[in-house]
Amino acid sequence: MNKKVLYIDMDNVLVDFPSGISRLPEDVVREFDGKLDEVPCIFSLMEPMPQAVESFEILAGLFDTYILSTAPWENPSAWSDKLLWVKKHLGDPAHKRLILSHHKNLNAGHFLVDDRTQNGVDRFTGEHVHFGTVLFPNWQSVVEYLRDKAT
Repeated sequence: MNKKVLYIDMDNVLVDFPSGISRLPEDVVREFDGKLDEVPCIFSLMEPMPQAVESFEILAGLFDTYILSTAPWENPSAWSDKLLWVKKHLGDPAHKRLILSHHKNLNAGHFLVDDRTQNGVDRFTGEHVHFGTVLFPNWQSVVEYLRDKAT
């Protein structure tokens, strides 16, 4: 039986972006005000969102699961830091399953868990599971919803 395709975003979905900001020196926060995603190596400082790792493992067993994220164009270290983050926190279930794109709509699939509608999410042809909203405020709600959609 073929599994349905599921994509999961990183920033503020799998990855707790503010956890990286809290580790930055105050002068760096001021220097990069409004563009904190461009701080070199910031993505290497971030922790997983609550229940993200466990939820990814569950969903990776139910779906053909990929990480679909956008890396800042002006921050070359973000591209490698995101790969290293996936290896460190998600391990084998995410092996060779990271896709970095500014055009998420070009990926064909059934579901996309993302906290935003930018970078093609609003044109994704499958279902957008809008993380952090009233319907999907946390990972528990996402797993409960998607578990029923896997078959």
